Amino acid sequence: MATLQIVANNSSQPPGDAVAQKPAAAMSAVRIWSAVVGSTLGAFMAVLNIQIVNASLADIQGAIGAGKDDGGWISTSYLIAEIVVIPLSGWLAQVFSVRRYLLTNAVLFLAFSVACAFASDLQQMIVLRAVQGFAGGVLIPMAFTIIITLLPKPKQPIGLALFALSATFAPAIGPTIGGYLTENYGWEFIFYVNLVPGLLMIGMLWASLDRTPMKPGLLAKGDWPGIITMAIGLAALQTVLEEGNKEDWFGSDFIVRLSIIAVVSLTLFLIIELKTAHPLLNLRLLARRNFGFGIVANVLLGIALYGSAFVLPIYLSRIQDYNSEQIGMVLAWTGIPQLLLIPLVPRLMKRFDVRLLIAVGFALFAASNFMNVYMTANYASDQLFWPNVVRAVGQALVFAPLSAVATAGIEQENAGSASALFNMMRNLGGAVGIAGLQTFLTKREQFHSSVLTNSVSLFEEATRDRLAKLTGYFMSHGLSDRAVATNKAVFAIALKLRRQANIMAFSDTFFVLGAALLVALLAALLLRKPGHLSGGGAH
Repeated sequence: MATLQIVANNSSQPPGDAVAQKPAAAMSAVRIWSAVVGSTLGAFMAVLNIQIVNASLADIQGAIGAGKDDGGWISTSYLIAEIVVIPLSGWLAQVFSVRRYLLTNAVLFLAFSVACAFASDLQQMIVLRAVQGFAGGVLIPMAFTIIITLLPKPKQPIGLALFALSATFAPAIGPTIGGYLTENYGWEFIFYVNLVPGLLMIGMLWASLDRTPMKPGLLAKGDWPGIITMAIGLAALQTVLEEGNKEDWFGSDFIVRLSIIAVVSLTLFLIIELKTAHPLLNLRLLARRNFGFGIVANVLLGIALYGSAFVLPIYLSRIQDYNSEQIGMVLAWTGIPQLLLIPLVPRLMKRFDVRLLIAVGFALFAASNFMNVYMTANYASDQLFWPNVVRAVGQALVFAPLSAVATAGIEQENAGSASALFNMMRNLGGAVGIAGLQTFLTKREQFHSSVLTNSVSLFEEATRDRLAKLTGYFMSHGLSDRAVATNKAVFAIALKLRRQANIMAFSDTFFVLGAALLVALLAALLLRKPGHLSGGGAH
């Protein structure tokens, strides 16, 4: 029986990069695919859990007595733990063995997912979500690493297509599942939903991963300065990004202090990783053309992927007054087509140049955002249908080909670093995108409000006519005092102006997302076609 092993640390191999195995030919196909499918199922649940909880955050806050501002920590605690553990996973898998490390964290993820449903106050929920995020964060890079090390090169596109379900399909379908469960069964069920697929994941991993000895001696040889500076820096940065808009960014001493900590810690981390003999992450991989430009495109993909998943629900809630289930049904058309298209992507990668698929995918994703630039007050589910379908097609075409090109030529000993960097940077891109879009939305709404307000004057006949009609309307519906009716009419006009300013701000936001994807398209055009991905008839 072949064994999925952890390669021992030696002078030519940095710790944390060593998830490897006996040659794939020595393993049965059933065991290979059981490991791949089981691990990607775990990654899917870990990513899904972010969006599914965000869709039900208001209900959770109300149930545990959390305020609107403090409730944000329910998501922030999960994201902080996840972003910290992703780059640690390759090294920790060396120490504890892939089987033990992956299965332990899979069990912990399920256990703490269920525990979250029983949280009685905010403090309990934050702690439980943090531990759940720490366990869930392991599942994402480990799945990616297993795909690029265990599968032979010709089969990797199929594995990466499966992984794309976690990276692009899960964020799209999360609000749909979360909204439906919350509206029909209660918010607790968004945590119970992990149980059945989670048990299936554990069973598949248990059957496919052999027992291998732990290597606790590697703990003493670990890149501890790099680990500590990385953990502190990423935790501080993620907190700044998640809480910055709420705290008025650098108007808050809390955000200023965390920003300084993040900059200093991450700068030290970069210096340490480039100088130490056995770094936690091999940052020199970024100098390789395909991996470097692949990371740039991946960061921008993260900005657009998580940014659009963040903006659309807010628009539908704030402008169209949709509840969580209605929002989920609108967003389902970003997810459902991907479920149908992603399995076809490996075949397309065999027939066409993968760089062409990436370019078309980014172009369609950008176009879907540009389709939302001219929004009106009546722009709702029907109008969003085609932009969401186009977005789904674009996302489906991008991820697997981009992952395949970026990681082509990565050696076994560097697989852990490549996986950690690729997944961490996409998540960081998402965090940066959401934080930036929150602030951009606020600033653009203020800008458009100012412009619209200045254009509405009592000296204008149209304004006076509108005010008179509204006053008459309110007086005919129960108000006898003309002054009160007039004040209410003025307030109604102000609300309408505010709503229109918000709509225009959302239009601007979609334009920015489209522009970011065009930059990603340019980065993708600089990629070289790997030899083993010879689509278009070349062999």
